[in-house]
Amino acid sequence: MKWITPRELREQGVLGMNSRNVDYIGRTNDRSRYPLVDNKLKTKQAAQQHGMSVPHLFGVVKIQHEVQGLESLLEGLEKFVIKPVQGSGGKGILVISERRGDEFIKSTGAILNLRDVKRHTSNILSGLYSLGGRPDVAMIEDMIDFDEMLSNYSHEGVPDIRVIIYRGFPVMAMMRCSTHASDGKANLHQGAVGVGIDIVTGHSLYAIQNNQKVDQHPDTGYRFDELELPHWDKILHLAAGCFEMTELGYFGADIVLDRNNGPMILELNARPGLAIQIANQAGLRKRLHMVDDMRPIERGVEERVQLAKRMFGVTMV
Repeated sequence: MKWITPRELREQGVLGMNSRNVDYIGRTNDRSRYPLVDNKLKTKQAAQQHGMSVPHLFGVVKIQHEVQGLESLLEGLEKFVIKPVQGSGGKGILVISERRGDEFIKSTGAILNLRDVKRHTSNILSGLYSLGGRPDVAMIEDMIDFDEMLSNYSHEGVPDIRVIIYRGFPVMAMMRCSTHASDGKANLHQGAVGVGIDIVTGHSLYAIQNNQKVDQHPDTGYRFDELELPHWDKILHLAAGCFEMTELGYFGADIVLDRNNGPMILELNARPGLAIQIANQAGLRKRLHMVDDMRPIERGVEERVQLAKRMFGVTMV
């Protein structure tokens, strides 16, 4: 194995964590805007105010006493997701895909009872999954009925599309595909597959799992080189439009494709990870510099998306 030096990584345009934190997140993100993206409930509410599509919210559990009323809140719900409002990295998200009487079936096939669901919700409120262990709030929302075109590329969970937005421009994208190893969650650190996506076409470029290249999904066996995302223009416009909503210079927009509602905002991230560069086999630094070098004039979402396609297509970088 040939080791690559930090200098060689810089020459290849790879963005490191220190530079990301200081030169981009620290320089272009106003800290007063962080609560809007660190709090999933606030993100959902802001997106709705801006006319953006989000998963339906069934209810919110704010204090431990309300956990006792969870049974009535879940009455009639066959499938739903319970997640911590301030969670990160996919931790604490409980996905119920089926219900059989008093049994709740996880997307992985595991069976829970009401006591299990209440315990999980109580753990969310206690801060077990939140940033810094702070007391949290649990939100219950509709489970995504994801587009059947993507069913071959995800296992026991919902795939999502991460788009890095810089100064309103979509600069890099990947699809995150859940696996059995990731417990049905689309989180790369837990074993999900990251698939680099061409900004112009929405077609797959490369795929990685645990930072290693893979050709096919480990559970379904389908090849990633045949993947092309539907509604690609809508995905880019939805992600780029979050710039006006958040007023953040650098962030990640996570989009899901619902069978009936099309692209929807799942959540936003003010500190998106850097593994997206491995999935695209390309560095972020050059693309960020290209945005910085443009004249600082006001541009709408449509113009930003079209400029990004011209600048960041796979044949252009």
